[in-house]
Amino acid sequence: MSLTIGHPVPNLAAPATSQIEFSLDQLKGQFVVLYFYPKDDTPGCTTEGHDFNNLLSEFEKLNCKIFGISRDSIKKHENFKAKQGYNFELISDESEALCQLFDVIKLKKLYGKEYMGIDRSTFVINPEGVLIQEWRAVKVTQHAQIVLDYINQLTIS
Repeated sequence: MSLTIGHPVPNLAAPATSQIEFSLDQLKGQFVVLYFYPKDDTPGCTTEGHDFNNLLSEFEKLNCKIFGISRDSIKKHENFKAKQGYNFELISDESEALCQLFDVIKLKKLYGKEYMGIDRSTFVINPEGVLIQEWRAVKVTQHAQIVLDYINQLTIS
């Protein structure tokens, strides 16, 4: 099963940093941004996290929560979050349940080797729990600002 824009997102539950259990049902009434990234402590993923973190207060003004998701363990996430000073939670998807639901696992190539990895992707869920936007094969530069501008435009209209 893959999600499509305009349809409700089933309740998701997964372990997250700060010893919380992420649950989509608990976030009803708010916008939710889920950004999937390949791996903690890599240059692009670190930059993307900082970009979202730097705009966090702007997202919060729009009643929007940010969550980063990768297949890294909670322990790795906790270390990465603390080292980088992120003020939002990271979700561990070691089982790949969220990755499968959002269809972000793709064949990738690095130094001539092929492997299955997370395709950098971002999803916006509205306060009613409906998937309203997605970006796939994301380029990190200015991406967090693009997501913020999208949600800002929704709250103005």
